[in-house]
Amino acid sequence: MTVQPSANPGRPAIELTQVTLELGKRTVLHEITLAIEQGEFIGVLGPNGAGKTTLLRALLGLLTPRSGTLRVLGAPVMRGNPVIGYMPQARSASAYPRLSGFDFIACAANGHRWGLPWMDRAARRSVEHALELVEAKDLAKRAVTAMSGGERQRLLLAQCLLGQPQLLLLDEPLISLDPSHQHSIVELVRRIQQQLNITVLFSAHELNPLLHVLDRVLYLGRGSAALGEIDEVITRPVLSRLYGSAIEVLRINGRIFVMSGTSEIEKDEHRHHHV
Repeated sequence: MTVQPSANPGRPAIELTQVTLELGKRTVLHEITLAIEQGEFIGVLGPNGAGKTTLLRALLGLLTPRSGTLRVLGAPVMRGNPVIGYMPQARSASAYPRLSGFDFIACAANGHRWGLPWMDRAARRSVEHALELVEAKDLAKRAVTAMSGGERQRLLLAQCLLGQPQLLLLDEPLISLDPSHQHSIVELVRRIQQQLNITVLFSAHELNPLLHVLDRVLYLGRGSAALGEIDEVITRPVLSRLYGSAIEVLRINGRIFVMSGTSEIEKDEHRHHHV
Protein backbone atom coordinates (compact mmCIF):
# COMPACT_ATOMS: atom_id res chain seq x y z
CA MET A 1 0.00 0.00 0.00
CA THR A 2 1.25 3.51 -0.85
CA VAL A 3 0.48 6.45 1.43
CA GLN A 4 0.91 9.90 -0.06
CA PRO A 5 3.72 11.80 1.72
CA SER A 6 3.28 15.26 3.21
CA ALA A 7 3.93 18.20 0.93
CA ASN A 8 6.48 19.64 3.40
CA PRO A 9 9.88 20.17 1.76
CA GLY A 10 13.19 18.69 2.92
CA ARG A 11 14.59 15.24 3.57
CA PRO A 12 12.01 12.99 5.29
CA ALA A 13 12.72 11.90 8.84
CA ILE A 14 11.34 8.42 8.05
CA GLU A 15 10.86 6.68 4.71
CA LEU A 16 9.30 3.28 4.13
CA THR A 17 9.35 1.88 0.60
CA GLN A 18 7.32 -1.27 -0.08
CA VAL A 19 8.09 -2.51 3.45
CA THR A 20 6.76 -5.85 4.64
CA LEU A 21 7.24 -6.77 8.31
CA GLU A 22 6.66 -10.24 9.71
CA LEU A 23 6.56 -11.80 13.15
CA GLY A 24 7.11 -15.52 12.85
CA LYS A 25 4.97 -16.57 9.92
CA ARG A 26 2.47 -13.74 10.32
CA THR A 27 2.60 -10.67 8.10
CA VAL A 28 2.08 -7.62 10.31
CA LEU A 29 2.54 -4.89 7.68
CA HIS A 30 2.42 -5.55 3.94
CA GLU A 31 4.20 -3.46 1.28
CA ILE A 32 3.87 -0.12 3.09
CA THR A 33 5.23 3.02 1.43
CA LEU A 34 5.10 6.31 3.31
CA ALA A 35 7.16 9.33 4.35
CA ILE A 36 7.16 11.31 7.59
CA GLU A 37 8.70 14.76 7.41
CA GLN A 38 11.16 16.28 9.85
CA GLY A 39 9.53 18.14 12.72
CA GLU A 40 6.19 16.32 12.52
CA PHE A 41 4.28 15.02 15.55
CA ILE A 42 2.70 11.76 14.39
CA GLY A 43 0.22 9.68 16.38
CA VAL A 44 0.55 5.95 15.66
CA LEU A 45 -2.73 4.16 16.30
CA GLY A 46 -4.52 0.95 15.50
CA PRO A 47 -5.98 -2.17 17.07
CA ASN A 48 -3.92 -4.68 19.02
CA GLY A 49 -1.72 -6.68 16.69
CA ALA A 50 -1.79 -4.00 13.99
CA GLY A 51 1.97 -3.45 14.14
CA LYS A 52 2.59 -0.29 16.18
CA THR A 53 5.39 -1.77 18.31
CA THR A 54 6.66 -3.84 15.38
CA LEU A 55 7.10 -0.71 13.28
CA LEU A 56 9.03 1.04 16.04
CA ARG A 57 11.29 -1.99 16.46
CA ALA A 58 11.98 -2.02 12.73
CA LEU A 59 12.95 1.67 12.82
CA LEU A 60 15.33 0.85 15.68
CA GLY A 61 16.98 -1.83 13.56
CA LEU A 62 15.76 -4.60 15.87
CA LEU A 63 13.62 -6.25 13.19
CA THR A 64 14.70 -6.79 9.59
CA PRO A 65 11.93 -6.27 6.99
CA ARG A 66 10.91 -9.27 4.93
CA SER A 67 11.15 -6.93 1.94
CA GLY A 68 11.43 -3.24 1.15
CA THR A 69 13.63 -0.51 2.61
CA LEU A 70 13.48 1.75 5.67
CA ARG A 71 15.48 4.94 6.03
CA VAL A 72 15.88 7.37 8.93
CA LEU A 73 17.03 10.88 8.00
CA GLY A 74 18.22 9.60 4.65
CA ALA A 75 20.29 6.68 6.00
CA PRO A 76 19.47 2.97 6.30
CA VAL A 77 18.18 1.92 9.72
CA MET A 78 20.72 0.50 12.15
CA ARG A 79 20.85 -0.70 15.74
CA GLY A 80 21.96 1.91 18.23
CA ASN A 81 21.26 4.82 15.91
CA PRO A 82 22.23 7.93 17.93
CA VAL A 83 19.67 10.13 16.15
CA ILE A 84 16.81 8.10 17.71
CA GLY A 85 15.52 8.36 21.26
CA TYR A 86 13.29 5.44 22.24
CA MET A 87 10.84 5.08 25.12
CA PRO A 88 9.71 1.47 25.57
CA GLN A 89 6.42 0.55 27.15
CA ALA A 90 6.56 1.30 30.87
CA ARG A 91 8.03 -1.26 33.25
CA SER A 92 7.09 -1.70 36.91
CA ALA A 93 8.93 0.21 39.58
CA SER A 94 10.39 -3.06 40.90
CA ALA A 95 12.71 -3.06 37.87
CA TYR A 96 14.65 -0.11 39.32
CA PRO A 97 15.65 -1.10 42.89
CA ARG A 98 17.43 1.57 44.93
CA LEU A 99 17.97 3.94 42.00
CA SER A 100 17.49 7.68 42.31
CA GLY A 101 16.02 9.65 39.45
CA PHE A 102 19.45 10.92 38.43
CA ASP A 103 20.98 7.43 38.53
CA PHE A 104 18.10 6.00 36.53
CA ILE A 105 18.76 8.44 33.69
CA ALA A 106 22.52 7.93 34.00
CA CYS A 107 22.01 4.20 33.38
CA ALA A 108 21.14 5.07 29.78
CA ALA A 109 24.17 7.31 29.25
CA ASN A 110 26.72 6.17 26.68
CA GLY A 111 24.41 3.38 25.59
CA HIS A 112 24.23 1.66 28.98
CA ARG A 113 20.81 0.47 30.01
CA TRP A 114 21.77 -1.27 33.26
CA GLY A 115 24.56 -0.41 35.63
CA LEU A 116 25.89 3.05 36.38
CA PRO A 117 28.63 4.20 34.00
CA TRP A 118 31.52 6.38 35.12
CA MET A 119 30.48 9.93 34.33
CA ASP A 120 32.64 12.93 33.60
CA ARG A 121 31.42 16.51 33.99
CA ALA A 122 29.97 16.63 30.47
CA ALA A 123 27.99 13.42 30.99
CA ARG A 124 26.61 14.65 34.30
CA ARG A 125 25.61 17.90 32.66
CA SER A 126 23.84 15.94 29.93
CA VAL A 127 21.76 14.12 32.55
CA GLU A 128 21.00 17.38 34.34
CA HIS A 129 19.92 18.98 31.05
CA ALA A 130 17.61 16.04 30.31
CA LEU A 131 16.02 16.47 33.74
CA GLU A 132 15.50 20.16 33.00
CA LEU A 133 13.88 19.42 29.64
CA VAL A 134 11.29 17.11 31.22
CA GLU A 135 10.74 19.49 34.15
CA ALA A 136 11.90 16.90 36.67
CA LYS A 137 14.89 18.41 38.49
CA ASP A 138 13.07 17.74 41.77
CA LEU A 139 13.15 13.99 41.00
CA ALA A 140 16.94 13.74 40.77
CA LYS A 141 17.48 12.54 44.35
CA ARG A 142 14.21 10.70 44.90
CA ALA A 143 13.97 6.90 44.73
CA VAL A 144 12.33 5.72 41.50
CA THR A 145 10.31 3.15 43.45
CA ALA A 146 8.67 6.01 45.38
CA MET A 147 7.54 7.86 42.24
CA SER A 148 4.16 7.93 40.55
CA GLY A 149 3.64 6.51 37.08
CA GLY A 150 3.65 10.00 35.59
CA GLU A 151 6.93 10.85 37.31
CA ARG A 152 8.58 7.66 36.04
CA GLN A 153 7.39 8.46 32.53
CA ARG A 154 9.19 11.80 32.76
CA LEU A 155 12.42 9.97 33.63
CA LEU A 156 11.95 7.56 30.72
CA LEU A 157 11.46 10.55 28.45
CA ALA A 158 14.61 12.13 29.89
CA GLN A 159 16.54 8.97 28.98
CA CYS A 160 15.33 9.38 25.40
CA LEU A 161 16.74 12.89 25.24
CA LEU A 162 20.33 11.97 26.11
CA GLY A 163 22.55 12.45 23.07
CA GLN A 164 20.34 15.10 21.44
CA PRO A 165 18.21 12.81 19.24
CA GLN A 166 16.43 14.10 16.15
CA LEU A 167 13.67 11.48 16.29
CA LEU A 168 11.66 10.23 19.28
CA LEU A 169 9.88 6.87 19.17
CA LEU A 170 7.45 6.64 22.10
CA ASP A 171 5.75 3.28 22.60
CA GLU A 172 2.44 3.87 24.41
CA PRO A 173 3.77 6.27 27.06
CA LEU A 174 0.22 6.88 28.34
CA ILE A 175 -0.33 3.30 29.53
CA SER A 176 -1.81 3.15 33.05
CA LEU A 177 -1.80 6.93 33.51
CA ASP A 178 -4.90 8.79 34.66
CA PRO A 179 -6.29 11.54 32.38
CA SER A 180 -4.47 14.30 34.27
CA HIS A 181 -1.07 12.63 33.92
CA GLN A 182 -1.82 11.72 30.30
CA HIS A 183 -2.46 15.39 29.55
CA SER A 184 0.77 16.41 31.30
CA ILE A 185 2.89 13.91 29.36
CA VAL A 186 1.34 14.84 26.00
CA GLU A 187 1.86 18.55 26.66
CA LEU A 188 5.44 17.92 27.79
CA VAL A 189 6.32 15.90 24.69
CA ARG A 190 4.78 18.54 22.42
CA ARG A 191 6.70 21.34 24.14
CA ILE A 192 10.00 19.43 23.89
CA GLN A 193 9.32 18.54 20.25
CA GLN A 194 8.75 22.19 19.37
CA GLN A 195 11.64 23.45 21.48
CA LEU A 196 14.14 21.01 19.94
CA ASN A 197 12.51 20.89 16.48
CA ILE A 198 12.52 17.10 16.40
CA THR A 199 10.21 14.45 14.94
CA VAL A 200 7.94 12.40 17.21
CA LEU A 201 6.17 9.09 16.62
CA PHE A 202 3.79 8.70 19.56
CA SER A 203 2.14 5.28 19.74
CA ALA A 204 -1.19 5.20 21.58
CA HIS A 205 -4.33 3.14 21.84
CA GLU A 206 -6.61 6.17 22.11
CA LEU A 207 -6.73 9.22 19.84
CA ASN A 208 -8.42 11.83 22.03
CA PRO A 209 -5.51 12.65 24.39
CA LEU A 210 -3.44 13.53 21.29
CA LEU A 211 -6.02 15.40 19.23
CA HIS A 212 -4.73 18.91 19.93
CA VAL A 213 -1.05 18.17 19.26
CA LEU A 214 -0.96 15.94 16.18
CA ASP A 215 0.25 17.10 12.80
CA ARG A 216 -0.84 13.83 11.22
CA VAL A 217 -1.97 10.38 12.27
CA LEU A 218 -0.64 7.00 11.11
CA TYR A 219 -3.36 4.38 11.57
CA LEU A 220 -2.43 0.71 11.13
CA GLY A 221 -4.69 -2.28 10.61
CA ARG A 222 -4.91 -5.61 8.77
CA GLY A 223 -1.41 -5.24 7.32
CA SER A 224 -2.19 -1.83 5.86
CA ALA A 225 -1.71 1.81 6.85
CA ALA A 226 -3.29 5.23 6.40
CA LEU A 227 -1.25 8.40 6.95
CA GLY A 228 -2.75 11.86 6.84
CA GLU A 229 -4.46 14.61 8.77
CA ILE A 230 -7.04 13.53 11.32
CA ASP A 231 -10.04 14.43 9.19
CA GLU A 232 -8.58 12.45 6.27
CA VAL A 233 -7.82 9.26 8.22
CA ILE A 234 -10.35 9.08 11.06
CA THR A 235 -13.30 8.46 8.78
CA ARG A 236 -15.83 5.68 8.33
CA PRO A 237 -14.42 4.38 4.98
CA VAL A 238 -10.75 4.40 6.03
CA LEU A 239 -11.22 2.82 9.46
CA SER A 240 -13.71 0.26 8.17
CA ARG A 241 -11.03 -0.88 5.73
CA LEU A 242 -8.34 -1.01 8.40
CA TYR A 243 -10.53 -2.88 10.90
CA GLY A 244 -12.16 -5.12 8.31
CA SER A 245 -15.64 -4.36 9.66
CA ALA A 246 -18.17 -1.55 9.69
CA ILE A 247 -16.90 1.37 11.76
CA GLU A 248 -18.68 4.58 12.68
CA VAL A 249 -16.85 7.77 13.65
CA LEU A 250 -18.67 10.18 15.96
CA ARG A 251 -17.48 13.70 16.79
CA ILE A 252 -19.00 15.06 19.99
CA ASN A 253 -17.89 18.14 21.94
CA GLY A 254 -14.40 18.14 20.45
CA ARG A 255 -13.82 14.41 21.01
CA ILE A 256 -13.78 11.58 18.48
CA PHE A 257 -15.35 8.19 19.17
CA VAL A 258 -14.53 5.19 16.99
CA MET A 259 -17.48 2.83 17.24
CA SER A 260 -18.23 -0.73 16.21
CA GLY A 261 -21.93 -1.11 16.78
CA THR A 262 -22.52 0.19 20.32
CA SER A 263 -18.91 -0.44 21.48
CA GLU A 264 -16.19 2.20 21.55
CA ILE A 265 -13.29 0.36 19.92
CA GLU A 266 -10.43 2.32 21.43
CA LYS A 267 -11.69 1.62 24.96
CA ASP A 268 -11.96 -2.13 24.29
CA GLU A 269 -8.85 -2.74 22.18
CA HIS A 270 -6.13 -2.10 24.78
CA ARG A 271 -5.07 -5.37 26.38
CA HIS A 272 -1.76 -6.99 27.32
CA HIS A 273 -1.02 -8.08 23.77
CA HIS A 274 1.29 -5.64 21.98
CA VAL A 275 2.55 -6.08 18.41
